[in-house]
Amino acid sequence: MKLKNCIRLAVISACCAPAFALATNGYLQHGYGVKSQGMAGVGIALPQDSLAAATNPAGMAFIGDRVDLGAVWFRPMRGADITGTAGGFSNGAFEGNDTNNFLIPEFGYNKMINPQLSLGVSVYGNGGMNTDYRAIPLFNAAGNKVGVDLSQLFIAPTVGFKLSDKHALGLAVNFAYQKFSAKGLQNFAAFSSAPTALTDRGSDSSTGWGARLGWTGQLSDSVTLGATYQTKTRMGKFSKYAGLFAEQGGFDIPASFGAGIAVKAAPTFTLAFDAQKIQYSGVRSVGNPSVPLLTPGSLGTNNGPGFGWQDMTVYKLGASWDYSPTLTLRAGVSHGNQPIQPQDALFNILAPGVIENHATLGLTWVVSKTGELSFSYMHGFDKNVNAPGAVPAAFGGGNVNLRMYQNSLGIAYGWKM
Repeated sequence: MKLKNCIRLAVISACCAPAFALATNGYLQHGYGVKSQGMAGVGIALPQDSLAAATNPAGMAFIGDRVDLGAVWFRPMRGADITGTAGGFSNGAFEGNDTNNFLIPEFGYNKMINPQLSLGVSVYGNGGMNTDYRAIPLFNAAGNKVGVDLSQLFIAPTVGFKLSDKHALGLAVNFAYQKFSAKGLQNFAAFSSAPTALTDRGSDSSTGWGARLGWTGQLSDSVTLGATYQTKTRMGKFSKYAGLFAEQGGFDIPASFGAGIAVKAAPTFTLAFDAQKIQYSGVRSVGNPSVPLLTPGSLGTNNGPGFGWQDMTVYKLGASWDYSPTLTLRAGVSHGNQPIQPQDALFNILAPGVIENHATLGLTWVVSKTGELSFSYMHGFDKNVNAPGAVPAAFGGGNVNLRMYQNSLGIAYGWKM
């Protein structure tokens, strides 16, 4: 009955998750699982709950039998300033926040089949992007709304295997679902290979498969290391937007890899550090430069324009303090290099994922022998990308400034079985 109820919760989470959209480290979450999110997203060498498979599946072999269910309220504030344009296009400060509150559910289940083998599943939002501008004359002349909505969901059945009491390997088979819509891009029709599949086609969706591998090992009583690699998740195409994304609507999910260390500096105090590389350049629709955007008929071709996102390296530092047997306090900071270059700023008005720095707080309160309640808070610090001359002459010339900051609050309940 416990397993049956857990499956029901996973299905409910899967049905709800596509309603969110976010952007933190590029368009990926800063961390997975409310406990990890309270420590800036660290978790490669520090598994804490049954969402561990989203960061390093090897950690599932060490967390025991448990169920975790939570949700994160996410509020991004994004916008763009356009100045110096001519040719009848309006300058101004444009706010992409007509939709600005999102709820991101998460669910995890793990069972130790025997002392060496664990089986589990993690359900989580991988990432996404949403902008909702009331109007941007540069993008359409009719005063229509402008924006995009991308959301991604992972369902990850996971196996963890202990090589010994201190070392484990893990494998998560990732099933991914994503949906996308775009509106208000009529002024780009002349530059699309399929103008009828460029904008205002409603929601489209696709699915795909990938995998995440991981290792974790305890080198001593106080030091644990971890490493993980996620393959590129090859997704079906957004056929309704074959005239927007490269490869006739292709939008794979990028590969990533990372390593981490956790140090128990005192019996009640743990420091953890992760370094993660996200390979955005390996996805043409995201990584291809937007510089040839105004070549007639280029959008949607095999090597067509993208958003010009660079590979992103993210460094995360988190701390955990067991204040008492029933209360654990957490904090963390993270930094990632800027994925968006100034020359690509025009198209990234749709996806201003410019955040570089985060600070987080969190806590867990043990409320019973088997239950614990966790909270997290994240602030993504205000960041601007100034791009003089980013508006091409064909659009009147001019300058673009992208900007964003964000906040989130998370709550989760964990049951130890």
